[in-house]
Amino acid sequence: MGFYAGKVIAVTGAAGTIGRELVRQLIDLKPCEIRAIDINESEVFFLDQVFRPLAKQKITADGSCIRFDASVGNILDLYKLDRTFRGVDVVFHLAALKHVIMCERSPFEAVQTNIMGVNNVIRAASENGVERVIFTSSDKAVNPTNVMGTSKLVGERLITAANYENSEGKTVFSSTRFGNVIGSHGSVVPVFLRQIRAGGPVTLTDRRMTRFFMTVKESVEMVLTAAEIACGGEVFVAKMPAICIEDLAVAMVNILAPKFCKDPEDIEIMEIGVKSGEKMYEELMSMEEIGRAVELDKFFAILPFHSMREDIAYEYPNSVSNVVNDPYISSQRTPLNKEEIRKLLHECLTFHLATFEDSNNAG
Repeated sequence: MGFYAGKVIAVTGAAGTIGRELVRQLIDLKPCEIRAIDINESEVFFLDQVFRPLAKQKITADGSCIRFDASVGNILDLYKLDRTFRGVDVVFHLAALKHVIMCERSPFEAVQTNIMGVNNVIRAASENGVERVIFTSSDKAVNPTNVMGTSKLVGERLITAANYENSEGKTVFSSTRFGNVIGSHGSVVPVFLRQIRAGGPVTLTDRRMTRFFMTVKESVEMVLTAAEIACGGEVFVAKMPAICIEDLAVAMVNILAPKFCKDPEDIEIMEIGVKSGEKMYEELMSMEEIGRAVELDKFFAILPFHSMREDIAYEYPNSVSNVVNDPYISSQRTPLNKEEIRKLLHECLTFHLATFEDSNNAG
């Protein structure tokens, strides 16, 4: 039997790109129940339409079907979270404000959702004796220069502190930190796709900009694994490839322009300048953090300060090294080449092209 078999799982932000894939993979792992909440009513409706029938087709160890419940909920509503987390074994907290420029323009809303919302999840999980809580953070939390990154950093610290304060309880609180999820809603991939479909121009903030990327599937696999191996209070950091944004734009133009009956040479790539709060590069860990990090096969684990929980033995399967010297800065990594970028794009472009075809047929 797997780790998730027979468990009750709650997912916040379940209607987002990562949330939907997480629900999809969880169904295959045969928990007894999945409770999915999101603030987007229409997307919750579609989530229910897709996954309720799939859940009914899966038979658990006790011979019953997986129960799937999708409901509209705001993580700022502590009462809603308290009811949702009753009897829950594992909570995946994905709900957040994620766009840098939107958080810059609406900083108070970012603080409410990304900080107060995390605190509500902690309170509701602690009160209900949830076994494990996994918070999804961002590499923008490392040496943050914007509101989104700063709020995510505070969220990580709240989770680590919750694990310390909950020493008498049974809840394990941990965080996962990853970079840009290629192909997710609002990422550069669907933006570039729309621009290429329209004949250009494809707009870059700066041609020198580099970013860490991972696929939706990889991000979900990381979150699922983190919940299994978490000891408490640590931050799991995904090992991710770096991409030069200009190389990504060029690859997408070459791949997609012919599909839209356009000549790649006719589509201009235009530089428009860095947006407020944007960094030229991204970091996976700070210099301070690597001093208390360990390397695993696919991740790094940044351990809490020793004084936070001296009673926990931080031991993990597939451990590689107890010494980490590289903070992983995207501008200092060898970026993916053109062929590697094409392979990374294949899955998400197939999905987004299908989405465009569906919307065109509906129109």
